[in-house]
Amino acid sequence: MRDPRYDILFEPVKIGPKTTKNRFYQVPHCTALGTFSPHATAKFREIKAEGGWGVVNTELCMIHPSSDSSPSGGERLWSDDDMPGLQLMVEAVQKHGALAGCELTHQGALAGNRMSRERPMSASPRPAMDVPAVVRQMDKQDIVDVRRWHRAAARRARDIGFDIVYVYASHMMGLPGDFITERVNRRTDEYGGVIENRARLLRELIEDTKEEIGSDCAVAVRFGVDEGLGDAGYTCSGDGRRVVEMLAELPDLWDVNVQNINLDVMTARFADEGWQEPFTAFVKQVTTKPVVAVGRYTSPDRMVSLIKNGLVDLIGAARPSIADPFLPKKIEEGRIEDIRECIGCNTCLSMQYMGGAIRCTQNPTTGEEWRRGWHPERIPAKMSDERILVIGSGPAGLEAALTLGRRGYSVALSERSKFLGGRSVLESALPGLATYRRVADYRIGQIHKLANVDIYLGSEIQASDMADFDFTTMVVATGSTWDRNGIGKANRFPINGWDQPHVITPDDVMAGRTIEGPVVINDDEGYYLGGVIAEKLARQGLDVTLLTPDPEPSPLLRYTSEREAVHQTLLKLGVKLVTARRLVEIGADEVEAQCIYTGKAIRVPAATVVMVCLRSPSDGLLHDLRKAAGEEPPMFTVHAIGDCYAPGTIADAVHSGHRVGREMDQAPIGDINYLIEKPFVRERGGWDPLVSSR
Repeated sequence: MRDPRYDILFEPVKIGPKTTKNRFYQVPHCTALGTFSPHATAKFREIKAEGGWGVVNTELCMIHPSSDSSPSGGERLWSDDDMPGLQLMVEAVQKHGALAGCELTHQGALAGNRMSRERPMSASPRPAMDVPAVVRQMDKQDIVDVRRWHRAAARRARDIGFDIVYVYASHMMGLPGDFITERVNRRTDEYGGVIENRARLLRELIEDTKEEIGSDCAVAVRFGVDEGLGDAGYTCSGDGRRVVEMLAELPDLWDVNVQNINLDVMTARFADEGWQEPFTAFVKQVTTKPVVAVGRYTSPDRMVSLIKNGLVDLIGAARPSIADPFLPKKIEEGRIEDIRECIGCNTCLSMQYMGGAIRCTQNPTTGEEWRRGWHPERIPAKMSDERILVIGSGPAGLEAALTLGRRGYSVALSERSKFLGGRSVLESALPGLATYRRVADYRIGQIHKLANVDIYLGSEIQASDMADFDFTTMVVATGSTWDRNGIGKANRFPINGWDQPHVITPDDVMAGRTIEGPVVINDDEGYYLGGVIAEKLARQGLDVTLLTPDPEPSPLLRYTSEREAVHQTLLKLGVKLVTARRLVEIGADEVEAQCIYTGKAIRVPAATVVMVCLRSPSDGLLHDLRKAAGEEPPMFTVHAIGDCYAPGTIADAVHSGHRVGREMDQAPIGDINYLIEKPFVRERGGWDPLVSSR
């Protein structure tokens, strides 16, 4: 039963001609599914509507080939041929009583147009961001065309059945935003100069959309009220505020955030829940229209305070709605402890930038709703009476034990240490990674509710023990360990001197080993841990050098939108960043590194060397168990999951554990064990609704 304190969250809100059933609002966010995966998109959004979100929006929906996000996903409404795929989503969302919204977009200067080959255009010329081209300046006819394309797309969105249609001017990815900022707009006509002129295109697009569909659909504006650049850009106390004041009553809803996408989606490592509130708080003061804002909110108490304090009318969420699509329903049913809280790692976002489909560390069913038929809250009952032993309680082991337990199996979870959680708990003690503990905490809390899952701490299993047990299936989740020898991307052989006692790994750092400076961190992985360890040791007052063969530190973090924040943090702490250098030798008190381009050597003092290079599976027990199981028919079945199977991200480990739990006792279904969308064939006049079978 719902706690009366949260009743306010379930009040209806009128948005123009529409009314949402509650205040839970899934703001538009990317998935990399989009136009080319309409069934997957529809199911992904439907699950959120089923989970209680009052409004469920699309991702960016392009209005014309001059704004083409292919091949990295996104929706589009270029022509009538694009309508059937989006109609799937609208129908799926609305059947659960939610409103469906469409974020119409022209990306302007940020349009890559890799497939359409149209030249990107914007308010003024500038270098294109991701393609070797110059953005051309729009002339008056271009502006007329954009307005016409936007009208046509809005009309299509209405005809499909969308309840809310957006005008997009945020994240430095919306054409109207290009016009608003003086950093970009150097025009001298009526679309440049004073803020009234620079906001003219945004005003015209809102007016056009209202005129075209305003009696049938709500018209929303997504606007970044501050560029996050201080005096170098517009601010929420300057032009950002003036834009909202000028247009205050024109749209039916204001969806507000920070203009810079890298700031808007900052990870929990660099931003707390609700950090944008000082930027967006003014909007409710200058408009009577409903306001939605985001902040990675997972606490219902915080949500209530936002509404009661007059900051927002609707609780906006992207990442929390991915981590737990049923967050609203769990609050409504009084199951707060069952919420899978977002950890703010940006794994979801990274897949979009890498060209893959969306996934989530906390929610392994993300992106699998249609192609594998996985539901985040429902799972098939067991099909046998097997007794299952899960060995290891890291992210993979916990997820496997939880999933198998929910299916009804008798499960024993064995952990050799004195705590559950593995790397998610160990890493949560590092700077900025406290939320990683949520991965373990959620699963441990859920497992404790299951009478059929027993936990054994301080229990080290040997293959010879199997004769004393009656388990029919073993799930091995013994994790991985960091190697000391320096083998990685740049070095394919062990580094000279790696076996000295002052050469350590992240495992040693997380275990609390006393470390003497100066410290050299050899980061040949390029993900987050090298930088996090550098930050930790620098905050302890040690002299730290981060050495990497990559052209920049932590290059993979460009996909999580935290690369710049990492660089800034390390430099402010005095960490010396040595890039494009390959570690070749470790001495007693210094290391030698060579330039990867010239071979020129440098020497760096080092009393301690931390190797962040390669992880190896801790699979000794796995091989022993497989040997003990014997040949066909084996005495018992052995499965390897998580890092024990192949080291990867925490998200990979959780997905691996969930998959083994789902597929236990399921009959094999072929080499391709998930659904694949049929291609979108425009030449045939539209979208082909047929899909391949499993």
